[in-house]
Amino acid sequence: MSTTTLHEEVRALAEERNAVILAHNYQRPEVQDVADYVGDSLGLSRQAAAADAETIVFCGVHFMAETAVILSPEKTVLLPDLGAGCSLAASITAAQLRTWKADHPDAIVVSYVNTTAEVKAETDYCCTSGNAQQVIEAIPADREILFLPDLYLGLWLERVTGRKLTIWMGECHVHAGIRPADIERWQADAPDAELLVHPECGCASQAMAFANERTHILSTEKMVDFARRSPRQRFLIATETGIIHRLEKEAPGKRFEPVRADAECRYMKVTTLEKVRDSLARMQHRVTVEPELAARARLSIERMVSIGA
Repeated sequence: MSTTTLHEEVRALAEERNAVILAHNYQRPEVQDVADYVGDSLGLSRQAAAADAETIVFCGVHFMAETAVILSPEKTVLLPDLGAGCSLAASITAAQLRTWKADHPDAIVVSYVNTTAEVKAETDYCCTSGNAQQVIEAIPADREILFLPDLYLGLWLERVTGRKLTIWMGECHVHAGIRPADIERWQADAPDAELLVHPECGCASQAMAFANERTHILSTEKMVDFARRSPRQRFLIATETGIIHRLEKEAPGKRFEPVRADAECRYMKVTTLEKVRDSLARMQHRVTVEPELAARARLSIERMVSIGA
């Protein structure tokens, strides 16, 4: 079946089911193209909370669908493939966090949104790469901050906020694989290009990543905005390669190249148009969160959604 036919089927089913389709920037191009909204974790969280549809089809990974359930418990949230997990979210459990908190009883806990609902329920503030700096800066300077689970995002936050954080040693398998040597090579080979680096990358906290005016540490959503506004015509992208499809749509005529062509998230890429269609047609793979757990997690997520990006 052609992509066009599948697209039409999905859109017809979405209308029939009163569903909104949300797709993360790292999804396959054809999945992004069928969605009502494409964005980063923060933008999609806000869309999930604001949507007046009865059903949300979340083309992302499991923790994102959980977040939508917590923000909109009255809605049906579907994940087209329940195998869409996250190596970063899997790097810490709620039990591990409780033990960590017991060792730091007066600390404020800030969790990156790439965490399970159980971890969010033990968290004071959630954040995304889009608003992590603002979240850290909103916390009184005399309070210890436990930041989890991403090591590289935590190190970058220390640099830009001047705060000393106590950081969990987790990482995203995709972003951790983008190393300083990759950036150095591209800076030498492409002197005409702007370099857009996600703060989860293994290179983001290195001093060389801030060495010149062509390097910009940005969330995926801010990469899109930057590329639209920049007069430059060539951009090197240091994050998961799925964002390049959206960049090419939002800033047509400009050239976007991945710093690493193999920077692909195997979890994001399990979602296909066929799976989106089948999820809607059968109303299958519903994601649920136990109400008491959701209530405990909701405050940290609402704080995230309320703080600017």
